[in-house]
Amino acid sequence: MSAVTISNISSNTTQEKLHEFFSFCGSIQSIDLKSEGDSKQSAVVTFEKPSSVGTALMLKGGTLDGEQLHITSDVKNHNHQEGSHHSSAPFEQSDKPRAGIAAEYLAKGYKLSDHILQRAIEVDHKHGISKRFIDYMHGLDKSVGQKALGPDQTVSGKVHSTLKGAHTRAMTIDEQKGYSKAAHEYYSKAISSPFGKSVLEFYTTTSKQVLDIHEEARRMVDQQSGTASTPGNTATTSSGAAGPDAQAGPTSQAAPTVV
Repeated sequence: MSAVTISNISSNTTQEKLHEFFSFCGSIQSIDLKSEGDSKQSAVVTFEKPSSVGTALMLKGGTLDGEQLHITSDVKNHNHQEGSHHSSAPFEQSDKPRAGIAAEYLAKGYKLSDHILQRAIEVDHKHGISKRFIDYMHGLDKSVGQKALGPDQTVSGKVHSTLKGAHTRAMTIDEQKGYSKAAHEYYSKAISSPFGKSVLEFYTTTSKQVLDIHEEARRMVDQQSGTASTPGNTATTSSGAAGPDAQAGPTSQAAPTVV
């Protein structure tokens, strides 16, 4: 069974809130939430895949409704295991690099310490990133580059300063030729932005820093709000504090798409 046990849950936390929090880890089969007295609760969250357990364990010490969650599991082999698959097959939430999932949490407004973010980086470095997800990102790099820059061009092959005009051209082409809605999803929009090369490198390499996760969270917030990030004008995640555990920053950020 691919499950984690969570304790020290606030009495204010509903099953719906718990489901939203752990859905970033992957598809959930069930949640068994129980009262542990007047002020705390505990829960067993069962996932469809063992790899989701590894992501959930990474979140030990994360804050939900003002309480730091204690997360444990008896699952021994919870690292990502890939079977045979077609590279064109849709990737799942559990295929994403852990650092990317951590950025989604920050963009949503959850509070994760830099220690947790460093843990995400270490997991990616040790166990690697899903080949399916890397294939997807490289496919975007090529398809967006061809639309924006011409045949056999990639986003990663151009310096950032050339991408702003290319992004405008790509949007115009999409509007004229009616490309699929996939062109408007987060990754497609992000990779075709002036920071497209940085986005690609963030999701396909393991050499990241905690600051990189905060930057990706800002990009997600900016894409959601329709604003363009620049080095001197970025949204503030305030170490990931916003929304459910807000101090300052965005409070209406929609959850990143789980694909």
